[in-house]
Formats: sequence, C-alpha cells, structure tokens
Amino acid sequence: MLTNKQIDHFKTQLEEMKEEAEKEIEDFQEEQTANSSSNEGELSSVADHPGNLGTSQHEKQKDMTFYEQSREKLMEVNDALQRIENGTFGVSEKTGEPIPVERLEIMPTARFNVDEVEEERS
Repeated sequence: MLTNKQIDHFKTQLEEMKEEAEKEIEDFQEEQTANSSSNEGELSSVADHPGNLGTSQHEKQKDMTFYEQSREKLMEVNDALQRIENGTFGVSEKTGEPIPVERLEIMPTARFNVDEVEEERS
C-alpha cells in the first residue's frame, strides 16, 4: 500500500499534469479562434499552390491529434485524481493488486499492472 506521503506526491504530480493538459487545450482553442477569424477576410479558399493546401491540411490534422491527446490525458488525470479521493489509487482495477510505485512514478495515471496490460494486448 502507498503511504500518505507517496499519495500526496502523486496527487501533486497529477495536478501539474492536469494544469499542463488544460493549458494545451486552451492554447489549441485560442489558436482555432484566431485562425477562423483571420480566414474570414479571404475571398477564395483556393491556395496559391496545391502544396500549400496539403501543408495546411497536414498542420490542422496534426494540431487536432495533439488536442485529442491532451483531452485524453486530462480525462486520465481526472480519473486518477478521483481514485485518490476514493482511496483506490495505486490498486489495479482488474485484480485489486497494488500497482508498483516504480510504475506509478513513470505513469501516475496507471490503472493496471504491466503484466495485466500485456495480457490484454495478447
């Protein structure tokens, strides 16, 4: 079982991760707002060169991927913080066995032991 000091450490770490994810989401949303307002004055959606359109689409898709990753990260962090509140943090949701501290140090949002994740993938 984790000590109160360890739980406090992970809670602090998770809260920092939460702030980071929220900032990434906010930055993306601000950028989308800025991009949509800057494109309002365009008379045509035709790019000067076909390559420009492809580059623009690629950048939009890349940004959307980062946004989705930030949203997923935020959900995982919120779930982990809820497990701390419920007293189930650091315990596998599958078996009820303790998750090693080393795993939590690397991935504080972990919900399962490594061998359980590997079993799921097989």
